[in-house]
Amino acid sequence: MTGPGEERTTDAVRPYVITGGRVGSAREELPLETLVRASGSAPDPSLQPEYRRIVERCQGLLSVAEVAAHLGQSPAVVRVLLADLIDWGHIRARPPVPVAERADMDVLRKVLDGLEAKL
Repeated sequence: MTGPGEERTTDAVRPYVITGGRVGSAREELPLETLVRASGSAPDPSLQPEYRRIVERCQGLLSVAEVAAHLGQSPAVVRVLLADLIDWGHIRARPPVPVAERADMDVLRKVLDGLEAKL
C-alpha cells in the first residue's frame, strides 16, 4: 500500500513478469562466466521482447554477466531466460574452463625448470 505523496514502483514486478515468477530452472544454474551464443535458429516472433533481445545480442560469444549488463536486468532474471532459450535450442552455452588443478601446475613448473636447465 502506498501512502499520500508516495509513488508505487514496478521495478520488482517486471522481472517477476518476465520470468513468470520463476527464480530458477530445471537445469543447473549457469555461472556468470558461462559463455553463450545464438544457435542460428530464428526465434519465434511471439517470444517476449527480452528473449528476442538476448538472441540478437548473442550473435558472438558473451558471458552471462555481459548479457545481463546489456539487458539491464539482474543476472538471476537473465539466467532464467537463458535457460529457457537453451532448452528451446535458440542459445548454446559453453561452460567455463575449469581452473587448472594443482598437479597440472606442478607438471608445468617441472617442464619450465627442465627447459631453463638446458639453456
